[in-house]
Amino acid sequence: MIRFDRSHQLLAVGVAILAGFVDAIGFVESGGFFVSFMTGNSTRLAVGVAEWLPVAQFAGGVIAVFVAGVVAGSLVGGRAGAARTSATLFVVTILLGLAAVLRWLAADLPGILCLAFAMGVANAAIVGRDGAVVGVTYMTGTLVQMGHKIANRLRGEGDGRWLHHFGLWVSLVCGAIAGARTILWSEPVAYGLAILLAALLTLRAGWLQRRVS
Repeated sequence: MIRFDRSHQLLAVGVAILAGFVDAIGFVESGGFFVSFMTGNSTRLAVGVAEWLPVAQFAGGVIAVFVAGVVAGSLVGGRAGAARTSATLFVVTILLGLAAVLRWLAADLPGILCLAFAMGVANAAIVGRDGAVVGVTYMTGTLVQMGHKIANRLRGEGDGRWLHHFGLWVSLVCGAIAGARTILWSEPVAYGLAILLAALLTLRAGWLQRRVS
């Protein structure tokens, strides 16, 4: 997060909220699988293989689709150049719309895979000041960085700026809470809000890109 300027920090927070919201939708709809947190799916894959359960195939499929989404997002972002963030978020918006259509058609498995693909694409959207692409749909690395910087603060040396990482984690958690509550209340509303949030982030990213051009 410290690699971003203030406006892009807020955009990253928005993408983290979206990721939490969509991950909660996927978790509820799939009965316990993740569409943005592949470490959890990797553990489910491993346990499924060890126990010879068919859930291993599903977990492996979600992981593969997520990685394909990252590849696709990176290709789109690379071609978009300075408009990388808005272009990739636009693709995410379209994919979430497609997932909603698939859910309406009662195509549960394709819908879940579409959500995972969309979250893979989202991980190619945010670029730091050093040009490195930053994943904001999973929080293990963020929490590790937060822990290291809290230790730095306690030692009184090094980079102790940990609140940015904490804020990003809180954003994803709050998004997930909102997504879980909404999908349990109304599936159409949950998908609609996810699409709306992605669209607003796309517009915000486009505005930021035009401002710095």
